[in-house]
Amino acid sequence: MSADRIDRMANQIARFFASRPEPDAIAATEDHIRKFWDPRMRAALVAHLAAGGTELSPIARGAAGRLRDQPVLARHG
Repeated sequence: MSADRIDRMANQIARFFASRPEPDAIAATEDHIRKFWDPRMRAALVAHLAAGGTELSPIARGAAGRLRDQPVLARHG
């Protein structure tokens, strides 16, 4: 997935939650991405953040950072 597409998608979600206080908007954006994005898409977002992610909004950057810092363990069985 291209960085432009990741930026566009993450920023769109962040804009939806932007009316909330920033910590709540970040948490809601992270929750939405965690629930609805494929694990490969989430990994691409985290990698994009690690590479700079300069076009991510502050809310999207915060959500990506939370995804990076609180990975979900794979479930087996």
